[in-house]
Amino acid sequence: MFTLNPKNTTPLVVQIVEGFSDLIQSGNLRPGSKAPSIRQFAHAHGVSVYTVVDAYDRLVALGYFVSRPHSGFFVRRREGVPRVAPGGVTAEAANYNFDSMWYLRQVFEARALRMKPGCGWLPGNWLFEEGLRRSLRTLAADNVDLGGYGQPKGFAPLRQLVRDMLAEQQIAVSADQVLLTQGSSQAMDLVARCLVRPGDAVLVDDPGYPNLFYSLRFLGARLIGVPRTPNGYDLAALEALVIEHKPKVFFTQPRLQSPTGSVANLAHLHRVVQLAEQHRFTVVENDIYADLDPEPRPSLASLDQLQRVVYISSFSKTISPNIRVGVLAAPPDLLEDFAQLKMISGLTSSEFSERLAYGALVDGRWRKHLRGLRERLAQAHQRVAQQLENLGFELFCEPKAGMLLWARHPEIPNATELAYKAAEQDILLGPGHLFAPDLQPSPWFRFNVAFTEEPQVLAFLTAQTQAG
Repeated sequence: MFTLNPKNTTPLVVQIVEGFSDLIQSGNLRPGSKAPSIRQFAHAHGVSVYTVVDAYDRLVALGYFVSRPHSGFFVRRREGVPRVAPGGVTAEAANYNFDSMWYLRQVFEARALRMKPGCGWLPGNWLFEEGLRRSLRTLAADNVDLGGYGQPKGFAPLRQLVRDMLAEQQIAVSADQVLLTQGSSQAMDLVARCLVRPGDAVLVDDPGYPNLFYSLRFLGARLIGVPRTPNGYDLAALEALVIEHKPKVFFTQPRLQSPTGSVANLAHLHRVVQLAEQHRFTVVENDIYADLDPEPRPSLASLDQLQRVVYISSFSKTISPNIRVGVLAAPPDLLEDFAQLKMISGLTSSEFSERLAYGALVDGRWRKHLRGLRERLAQAHQRVAQQLENLGFELFCEPKAGMLLWARHPEIPNATELAYKAAEQDILLGPGHLFAPDLQPSPWFRFNVAFTEEPQVLAFLTAQTQAG
């Protein structure tokens, strides 16, 4: 194909772009030809996958490649494609888009990245591993029948337990109003596919949850970002956006929000419910961090009692991400629609996983585990916040709970560039661009306090901030 010269003054990224563009313009790579996968090319040429993805992104921006989901990169014909100058890129290439979907996949696929201060889960030894193992042993001893499907709405005893747990949060529901899902992501996807049609205006937190953004874009929704503040929402902006766009749905995470860690105060929650009632849109409350919150706060669902609010939660953050058990509670008519779509799209969720979660939740040590986990996170928050501030980072807020901090540094204007450098050092950062509804470059980073204290992570951040 072509060879790379690591000793050349031309950066490897530019060498790759020039190599492919020459092959395409010469006709040696024809339109429709499939390019080597990122990992194949990196392995064959002895370069980092992050160097290759950078080059492939530029080739897409220049019109040489087209990216097809789940299939890879293919050569695309384009008239008048500009050539890349040696040692530099054209103005068009300089504005290439960071491949956010690829980077998001790396969060789950690139286990070779040993340090993960940008990830969204807790280390295994922070989770309820012993409770899950006890539940697994109990299931094995009970000789559970694994030959059939589960129940359409999920394992009945777990739905009843969820009903009782929601009652403790002042949310009154019946077990029939609870649907178990394959994690909270499936719950949000079911809601989106039921409620959103192409062209619909949909409000989302800005910054917010990347997976949700991709799902909504796939459905053809118009994403309208609602600015987050340390206390919740920019209420003036929210009201103006509601009046202007007449949204169908507002997807939001009031408590310990990802990526900012912010918590919406009671007055903000009341105003959201009022606007939803006044302008007749549905609010989808993502409350997956409720168990990490030491404070017994009200939720949108507790204020609204599931009139216009759909409530979503999960056990992945506290028991184990691998069991993938999510919770969806909604008004009865909507709940039936969600349950029907769940069956159409994927039949039942895993009863085995649901039984595992149930066994862990009824374990007598579950509540003690939660108390210890909250204390451990609070201590990590205090240490990491101080360390970041010592390095010159500005914190968006200090929630002192949950797992996330949102921070930026005055000497780092584009978090994406630093994320690539970090990956070369075996570190996965969370650049703010990933969490922006418009995918625009951002100086912000999401830090997971449970992973940020590793000496190599702090040494890397120190070197980069001092270099700036």
